[in-house]
Amino acid sequence: MGTPNGLRPARLKVGIVSGGRVGTALGAALERAEHVVVACSAISATSRRLVERRLPDTPVLPVPEVADSAELLLLTVPDSELPGLIGGLAATGAVRPGTIVAHTSGANGVGILAPLATQGCIPLAVHPAMTFTGGEEDVARLTDACFAVTAADETGYAVAQSLVLEMGGEPFRVREESRTLYHAALAHGSNHVVTLLADSLAALRRALAGDELLGQQIVSDAPGGLAERIIAPLARAALENTLHRGQAALTGPVARGDAAAVSAHLTALDAVDPDLAQAYCANSLRTAQRAHAPREVFDVLTTWSSSRGSPK
Repeated sequence: MGTPNGLRPARLKVGIVSGGRVGTALGAALERAEHVVVACSAISATSRRLVERRLPDTPVLPVPEVADSAELLLLTVPDSELPGLIGGLAATGAVRPGTIVAHTSGANGVGILAPLATQGCIPLAVHPAMTFTGGEEDVARLTDACFAVTAADETGYAVAQSLVLEMGGEPFRVREESRTLYHAALAHGSNHVVTLLADSLAALRRALAGDELLGQQIVSDAPGGLAERIIAPLARAALENTLHRGQAALTGPVARGDAAAVSAHLTALDAVDPDLAQAYCANSLRTAQRAHAPREVFDVLTTWSSSRGSPK
């Protein structure tokens, strides 16, 4: 596969701080591209097991030794730990000048790497737009993932783009000042989907409990049951339709302007879980705005919300 400006990275010695779900998945993908993960830090037992499974030939070492051994240093710690890690590496001079240092934080660009950049490191922000569970599917999903890339200059962009292409991903640029907005968009479109579906499943389980047909699995809180089988094709169709048709995929009582149905939904949900009803109201209001719903729908939603007060 060709790479930009002929700047295909040489086989790099890769160090990873730390060996959690993201770090080990990226490490495995880089090793498939013939780079070598020479060292990895891992504190928790879960991280150590992931390193053993995904990077069996990689020694687990203290952070300073990982940094010293790397030509490409991946910082895959949680966002809250990133400033302290970078500051510590800079204060101790643990990273050699010329090292490519890439973090995987979605919300941060290369500015956070300034303490290391001033010491001669090449700063990169490379964020895979993908969720990681620790399962075997993580590495495979990287080949379908897009990666947000921010760099300090065109050479950095070329190196980052080449690394992403080698892992089988699709790189795209995000300006330094746009990283927080980019990250917020991803959180809204992925994390909140989990919450929405979890709420939907909870309500569906209450609606179905005790009414199973003969031989049918009893409705319970365990995942993978009847409620999930009901929601799954509907949710997948809604997702695919939205990705392919955009706003035209919107259906349901709000989009149809059925104010009576929306009011009945709120009453039924409120009887089961007032917080869930508040969430339904908030989402319905946003849906009504997108669908340019009739005034009657807005009246039902705003009246119901004001009568309950602000969510706790």
